[in-house]
Amino acid sequence: MNHNFILFDSDEWIDLLPLTYTRPVAELKTGIFTIRQKWEFLLNHKISFLTKDYLSRKFKTHLQDENIFINGSLIPDQKLIDHISTLTLNSGFTNQGKLVIVRLDKKLSAEFIRDNIKFNINNIHINEIFNINKINYLWDLFQKADMEIRIDFGLLTKDRNSEKLSRTNTLIGDSDSIFLEPGAKIESSVINTSTGPVYISKNAEIMEGCMIRGPFIMDENATLKMGSKIYGAVSLGKHCKVGGEVNNSIFMDYSNKAHDGFLGNSVLGEWCNLGADTNNSNLKNNYAIVKLWSYKKSSFVSTGQQFCGLFMGDHSKAGINTMFNTGTIVGVSANIFGAGFPRNFVPSFSWGGNHGFTTFEIHKALETAQIMMARRHISMDDNEKAILVHIFEETAKNRIWERK
Repeated sequence: MNHNFILFDSDEWIDLLPLTYTRPVAELKTGIFTIRQKWEFLLNHKISFLTKDYLSRKFKTHLQDENIFINGSLIPDQKLIDHISTLTLNSGFTNQGKLVIVRLDKKLSAEFIRDNIKFNINNIHINEIFNINKINYLWDLFQKADMEIRIDFGLLTKDRNSEKLSRTNTLIGDSDSIFLEPGAKIESSVINTSTGPVYISKNAEIMEGCMIRGPFIMDENATLKMGSKIYGAVSLGKHCKVGGEVNNSIFMDYSNKAHDGFLGNSVLGEWCNLGADTNNSNLKNNYAIVKLWSYKKSSFVSTGQQFCGLFMGDHSKAGINTMFNTGTIVGVSANIFGAGFPRNFVPSFSWGGNHGFTTFEIHKALETAQIMMARRHISMDDNEKAILVHIFEETAKNRIWERK
């Protein structure tokens, strides 16, 4: 399809904080791919973004005379691709009355970029589409992971041959449901594909004694530490190091939980680190529906979910033996330590724990982030620094101790 595609952020962006403080919605992952990667794979076309102003220097918009704008929370499938192929110029699709896909000429593209959410759809031809797959809330990410890993596994492995699995391993289930990219290493582990597929990317390593039930994916250069217990659906991003017990959780790139401890029904952003024996609760003692902090409403709201764990923004850390309560939100660049449970909402740039918080000052936070990134031979550029500075200023309203 020879068009220019742009993934735009809409109302969902605020409901997906703190993960979207540092990225557009389409850079979130629920299966093997991020949403953007999946669009690019299916369309065979590079895609740009239309996002918040402070993110736009890193996540750029590439305009042409004609452009197709797609809501970045939409998870693509062939049905959506077919819908897009029917679009004529200056027409679009709504879902529940909300614009989700639109093809525009140069003039209306400029208006859309300027107005975005308030764009006047009366200027174009509109049809309603139904039964679309999209990410609306944080818990959608882990809830959809099982299905999306299965779909992505099929897309990535179709008509390809896996590397051979070492005979030191025990495989339960169908051998066609495990796929090893070149350089993947697995020894003396138990892998059960009867519950879902297992995908191990280039140069990823599963150390000895691990027990894995699919669906499970490891991206490039990820490491699963010795004796880990993995219950599907779990997704490990690039260069992640993970150990202990993990269930129905997503690690974005460069985040670590390298030691024992439980993580369930959770999503970690990039450059996070959970210290040894960190645990989270994903089920309340009274089995009640979990409430979660809403940045939009500045209060706790019902998720409608019985199982809901930890959501942690980029660059946040937890010290050894940290305990996270059911339905905890940790913002960007927080540093949590000490005995007891910290509060269920930890604002960005917090320093402390159950005993109370002070502010993790921006110059110290940047210094810590740069040191961690340097360990992976990555430099923090000026755009990333500017994003963190903006978030520090934007989230000051949540750090209530600063008002005293």
